[in-house]
Amino acid sequence: MTNLKIPGEALPNIPWQERPIGNDDVLWRYSENPVVPARAIRASTYIHNSAVIPFGGGFAGVFRIDNRARRMQLHAGRSDDGLEWRIDEVPIRFRCEDPEIGAFSYGYDPRLVRIDGRTYVMWCNGYHGPTIGLGYTDDFETFYQLENALLPFNRNGVLFPRKIHDRYVLLSRPSDNGHTPFGEIYLSHSPDLIHWGKHRHVMAPIREENGWQSTKIGAGPAPIETSEGWLLIYHGVVTTCNGFVYSAGAALLDLDEPWKVIARADPYLLTPSTPYESVGNVPNVIFPCGALLDAPSGRLALYYGSADTVVSVAFGFVHDIVDFVRHNARRA
Repeated sequence: MTNLKIPGEALPNIPWQERPIGNDDVLWRYSENPVVPARAIRASTYIHNSAVIPFGGGFAGVFRIDNRARRMQLHAGRSDDGLEWRIDEVPIRFRCEDPEIGAFSYGYDPRLVRIDGRTYVMWCNGYHGPTIGLGYTDDFETFYQLENALLPFNRNGVLFPRKIHDRYVLLSRPSDNGHTPFGEIYLSHSPDLIHWGKHRHVMAPIREENGWQSTKIGAGPAPIETSEGWLLIYHGVVTTCNGFVYSAGAALLDLDEPWKVIARADPYLLTPSTPYESVGNVPNVIFPCGALLDAPSGRLALYYGSADTVVSVAFGFVHDIVDFVRHNARRA
């Protein structure tokens, strides 16, 4: 799609590897995956669903780490090239004006987005069950926690990278208190990141036998703005005789009313097929949480948790993904 416009900043140092010869997939995996191993720090058992963002001429991230007690915690990390990461041994300790919500029992599956110069962190926050935690940082040293965005039970909170009609916009997936066997994507609006309302339904699983997104779906990284709509990369789950299988897919949402789906690809973008995606703490998982974008070229680096054990990355071009969604759009 040569006329596609992608608002955003240049990222000339985006981590990148050219498409392998003979590969015609929309996304291709980094040949040196995984980029973050399970034991990257002394305290970890697994490091997986994590988010990254450009920072200070390099990159920074918030990483889900299951420690040696199997508690789910968030750690900050930094990288010069987006491929080799230095992760803090000590978990993030959010500063919070309200000690009741500040003393959360767990945190996992973070996302990052920069809005008006500030980096916001969203994560699954333990407050009488899973809900959407929300905070911010200006330096990846000190982190501040805001009010939880929504009531339990909820997961996969993802902010859009700019206000729409002067409102912050959040995607989420209402859930239960366990390994949820259902899940649909909803959208909520806020004038101030505290009060949320005007909730709208976005997408549901496609209920067909053995379909890759037939059990539940949830938003991945922050949506990417294009002239064709908001590009949403999301995960879809199918229940098999061997349990859940998580894959990654894509859809386009309306720019002004982003709860309206313009097109949704029927095939997946990525599904578990390598040993590091198929074997681990939770087998057969591709869980996208982070993305880096070089807007002028459309190059994309997609970070995803693999088998709930390690962090991997795949590469592609935004215009190719938009074409893929358009040409493979599911018909009602």
